[in-house]
Amino acid sequence: WYTTQDRETLLSEFERDTHVERIDDHRFKGLVDPGWNISVNPNGGYLLSIVSAAIAESVDHPDPLSFTAHYLRPGVPGVECEVIVDVVRQGRTLSTVRASLWQEGKQRVEIIAAYGDLSHPVGIDSDITIEMPRLPPPESCVARSGDIQGIDIPMINKLHVMMHPDQAMPGQSGVPEISGWIRFTDDREPDTRSLLLFCDTFPPSPFGKLGMIGWVPTIELTVHVRRRPAPGWILGRFRTDDLVDGRMIETGGLWDSTGAFVADCRPLGLVMMKT
Repeated sequence: WYTTQDRETLLSEFERDTHVERIDDHRFKGLVDPGWNISVNPNGGYLLSIVSAAIAESVDHPDPLSFTAHYLRPGVPGVECEVIVDVVRQGRTLSTVRASLWQEGKQRVEIIAAYGDLSHPVGIDSDITIEMPRLPPPESCVARSGDIQGIDIPMINKLHVMMHPDQAMPGQSGVPEISGWIRFTDDREPDTRSLLLFCDTFPPSPFGKLGMIGWVPTIELTVHVRRRPAPGWILGRFRTDDLVDGRMIETGGLWDSTGAFVADCRPLGLVMMKT
């Protein structure tokens, strides 16, 4: 038998920091750890990871297939949160869930998600996919840092984020694209739940063309998980498709260590000038 202390020792930082406890059939409580902040706000992908931990306790299917989040307000670091989960429908191959994250009496995130089991085929297979881009290996890339971006990023103590050397400095490439490699610093291997986090942990892609122009909050983020990732580094590539009047649309993709396409994402965000 494991004691509580043994269990906490065995868990990864990601699992400990996204752990939730059940209150009743629909409600869970957790803590928003400040170690996942970007500047003074919790990372949006980290907030989704807390919600996904609660959803995992509520449905029979293990993998998030589609995860759409609307960010109503920033999270509050170091403060308890409540996650409310409503299973809209649970079938043999698919579960549909609505969930929300609350802090200090205010809703922070609204989510609708579809869950399934990526280990079980449900139809035809093909060779239609998106090929992994070519990047220098992680050891030849540049670590994401607060010094480069001009802000404090506590989250980089939890994650190795290695940027393409031609894109590491804001405005360096002249192209609205960011790519690189990512994995947990404690060597926890990736799974489908961590892909929700990885889709929101690279610098915003407009920085590649515009430099450090200010704050880029996410309004809405949709992640589609395509395959269970193999162990090892995850490669990410993100590109701004359109930016007008401070509103941006970005397309992102993740590939695992075997070159398999494991997730794509589509954020809608604001690009706001420094004040």
